Amino acid sequence: MASSLLQWGRVKGIERPAIGTILPSLSGRCLLLDAGAQVDCRPKHLAQFAVMGSIYAERVLGLVRPRVGLLNIGEEETKGNDVVLSAYAQLKEAKNLNFIGNVEGRDILRGRVDVVVCDGFVGNIVLKFAEGMASAVFDLLRESIQRDARSRLGGLLLRPSLRSLWKRMDYAEYGGAPLLGVRGVSIISHGKSSAKAIRNAVRVAREAVAGRIVEAIEDQIMHTVGDSE
Repeated sequence: MASSLLQWGRVKGIERPAIGTILPSLSGRCLLLDAGAQVDCRPKHLAQFAVMGSIYAERVLGLVRPRVGLLNIGEEETKGNDVVLSAYAQLKEAKNLNFIGNVEGRDILRGRVDVVVCDGFVGNIVLKFAEGMASAVFDLLRESIQRDARSRLGGLLLRPSLRSLWKRMDYAEYGGAPLLGVRGVSIISHGKSSAKAIRNAVRVAREAVAGRIVEAIEDQIMHTVGDSE
């Protein structure tokens, strides 16, 4: 993030960049941001994340009017701390944004939302929990399948389905996480990325350039959330 900021600077109207991470869901994919770039956020930062995430989901992920949700401890408008309450009010009034209100952690994987907004502290915890849960589930499946001969036979029959499921949950399929809010296309890849992951990261970068993500954010940010605190 520091390198990207030094080289390109921020998009006009964006105070803090955010890392967007793709998570699999029952409806396909969900973009979570911020995933760790900004630990402490003000309400207007969360509103800016929502705009950037919506643009990315539409132009790179191909979603029409992506549903944007604010991660909270409950769906009610009155739930949450002062930052989230104020961010909710701003997002509710935002123009050209399909804001569906507060969402809970369980809604992410259920496919109820396409873009989930939160600060980087919460987002990174959600991301690491999701990674750990996926790994644990597959380890438990492997352990159950190898338990006896009947289970191993069932595992052979399920192998194509399990491979398809793993492909949907494999981070290498998504390549990397976009750093949104800088005046250039920056994709952050995992330190242990395979050749496949790097190839897909290059693909994502190409799609972001083709979709004119930076220009779209710059064009829409002031018209959508203005300069609220």
